[in-house]
Amino acid sequence: MKKIIISIAIFSALLASCEKFEDVNKNPNNVSETHPQLLLTSIEWSAFQVEGASPLFASRMIVQTDGEEAEQYYKWDRNSFDDYNNLRNVTKMMEEAKRIENVSYQALAKFFRAYYFYNLTLKFGDIPYSGALQGESGDVYEPVYDQQKEVFAGILNELKEADELLNDDLIEGDIIYGGDPAKWRKLINSFRLKVLLTLSGKTSETDLAVVQSFASIVANKELLESNEDNGQLMFVNQDGNRYTEYNSSSYGSARYMDSTFIKRLQDRKDPRLFIFAGQTRVAKEAGLEINDFAAYEGGNPVAPYNDVNLKAADGKVSKVNLRYTSDPTNEPHMILGYAELQFILAEASVRGWITASDAKTYYENGVKASFEFYNSYSDEYAEYVDGTAATSYLDENLIDFDNAVNDQERIERIITQKYLQSFLQGGWSAYYEHLRTGFPSFAFLPGLTPPTRWMYPNNEYLLNTEHVAEAIARQFGAGNDKTRELTWWLK
Repeated sequence: MKKIIISIAIFSALLASCEKFEDVNKNPNNVSETHPQLLLTSIEWSAFQVEGASPLFASRMIVQTDGEEAEQYYKWDRNSFDDYNNLRNVTKMMEEAKRIENVSYQALAKFFRAYYFYNLTLKFGDIPYSGALQGESGDVYEPVYDQQKEVFAGILNELKEADELLNDDLIEGDIIYGGDPAKWRKLINSFRLKVLLTLSGKTSETDLAVVQSFASIVANKELLESNEDNGQLMFVNQDGNRYTEYNSSSYGSARYMDSTFIKRLQDRKDPRLFIFAGQTRVAKEAGLEINDFAAYEGGNPVAPYNDVNLKAADGKVSKVNLRYTSDPTNEPHMILGYAELQFILAEASVRGWITASDAKTYYENGVKASFEFYNSYSDEYAEYVDGTAATSYLDENLIDFDNAVNDQERIERIITQKYLQSFLQGGWSAYYEHLRTGFPSFAFLPGLTPPTRWMYPNNEYLLNTEHVAEAIARQFGAGNDKTRELTWWLK
């Protein structure tokens, strides 16, 4: 990735050309103006990072053996508003884009606002939205909490505006698409479909027009057309630019694969298993081949962690494949890719939002695209996920779309495939899909069902007391800030 260097000579020349003393008597470490391209690079780098192990614990993909992970046992409580820090940079990019009258940077600012607010509202429920990030511009330091429905309406509107604002100018500083606005337009409109499908339980909200908007976008807007259009960050083997999980020590000793995830892959004869997991020590000692499904085994996610530790000590539990921590570039990380879009379209087809006869085609396109992705970025395992392997896989009993006898089973197959291809991809999306659809099923201990949200940060109780209390009372009843309360999108 390019590093941007400001020439001292140019900077000196600019200073020399200024006549007013106040123009040169400015602190160079406190620059009030900058080109939005400098901000865009940083914003993209932060937004597209791998979100790490937490969503994998919650989504039943990995387990921990040296302590009790809150996400694994569904015992989490509070989360942070750290995404607002990222949004401050987005706000600054919007300001600078307006200053230089560049609509493309304004469009991308709207996209990243939508992206971060989407994640925040799914995490908490009602959040500061309309009054947020106005500390500098409007002296608003205690913003009100908007109702979740209004947040979603705002997100969808910002994505619509982003599509309308984009022009054909090259976007400098763009490390995702190399400045290509056409590909950004495809990602923005595809993300609109993702948000709309999140609201599949809210089709009766006529003012949101969920189904009509979805169908209109599919009919009239450009969408991701292949893996070449994936919204993904490519990593580079340079200091500061390497794969997020590279050299992560957490995977070295006590982190293993989840048995329920392994079994789903084994039951389907899914060769992506070989890419996600390593063979057990016992399997290696027995000389089993990499493509022997019996060479893989996981740990029970609801068992006491020391029970799994003992099983691992006996060499009977697979670790996460070393490629994720030993390869400095590994695979790109997606926030939305072509495969996921195809599964989104497949589900919409089953639900009757768009032409239902296309559901199988979309579904199979999604599977093939996932195999193609791993064929491209996991060289050591490419032979197991080539085009022939994808075709054979689609004929498996638990994969063949024609074997689903009703719409519920069709949606289950679609969501399961979306889930299986999300290992260290897409952050919390697989978990939210489980909350939305119930698929796939997750193992849990009695009384510890999968939480539906996080509690608000402690700082909000201290610094925005009135408004956070109002939001809690409005959603769940006064003082009832709990992790298993249902927010609007799930009611």
